Amino acid sequence: MYLEKNSRIKETGDRRQETGDRRQETGDRSEFPSRLNIQQKLHLHKLVSIIIPCFNRLREAIDSCLKQTYPQIEIIVIDDGSTDNSLDIIKSYNNQVIWESFSKNRGGCCARNHGFEISKGEYIQFLDADDYILPEKITRQVDFLELTGNDVVYGDWRHQLNLPDGTSILEEIKISGQQENILASLISNWWTAVASILHNRSAVENSDGWDENLAIVQDKDFFISVVMSGAKVAYQPGCYSIYRRYGNVTVSTTSKSRWLEGHHIVLKKVEHQLLKSHNLCDLYRDAIALCYFKLARESLFCDYSSYLKFLEEALAIKPNFKRKSKQFTYNLFQNICGFRQIELITSYILFFKYSISKCFYQ
Repeated sequence: MYLEKNSRIKETGDRRQETGDRRQETGDRSEFPSRLNIQQKLHLHKLVSIIIPCFNRLREAIDSCLKQTYPQIEIIVIDDGSTDNSLDIIKSYNNQVIWESFSKNRGGCCARNHGFEISKGEYIQFLDADDYILPEKITRQVDFLELTGNDVVYGDWRHQLNLPDGTSILEEIKISGQQENILASLISNWWTAVASILHNRSAVENSDGWDENLAIVQDKDFFISVVMSGAKVAYQPGCYSIYRRYGNVTVSTTSKSRWLEGHHIVLKKVEHQLLKSHNLCDLYRDAIALCYFKLARESLFCDYSSYLKFLEEALAIKPNFKRKSKQFTYNLFQNICGFRQIELITSYILFFKYSISKCFYQ
């Protein structure tokens, strides 16, 4: 755990003591006519660390950090063995950026963990190098955490589609929404962009950190770790985070098998942790089974053996699992013959439609 690994704990404690001393010096805030204004002025002095792992794309992410309206920010860039001019770009910012460079590529998780280890902020923002945040983002979320007492806040986000001709399009806003049970939602494959999240320092320290053995789905795994460590997570409406996309290229489209395997690894990891902590209740069994079903459907046309494997995994974790479909016929036959049989029938129908559509478009 970060708490065990991080040598900065004493420094964090010292900073908290200093903060407490400053609060004592201000006296009893109830004596002042506007407690809210006093609180806002106090937390404006709290440092926010923005940690950017960089491999070959960069400038707009740093520029968006420099445009933040929040006054106390340190920008930490970890160059992960870039092969373009990223390191020259980093150096051009002089003392506006704290940076270190790996001699060879060690992966985004390693870069994020190292960035956190050298950070000093009471709040932590992780930001990928090809994404960016809008100017009010940090101010809004620090205000929110200070006023609510939560450990982590997430907001809405949107894709910026970058086209081959150099132009870009901002797509519709993705509403992350309030989740009834954040862990169950994360397990079942709900997602929000990394850039949309802000953590207080203890939430990151108490987590297991970014798993450096994972090549894919690291963000889902990290957020699950933060939640399972006991962090209080809340939703704040508003879109202040932009997630870049290049054409139709995503991790799931460039390597479907790696994407599926990554999710499978994370699911097994979560299941093991929940069993170990005696917290594998029906709610989480349902969430794991639902994610297996979604993985099965994703693998249907690319690897039928994986489709069958994921269906069996869903039933292994939740033997009476039933998919809640919008189609009346599916639900009717599921109640009659069970989930496994209706899914196999559905797969044959989907394969038939898929074959017809391929013949039609050829």
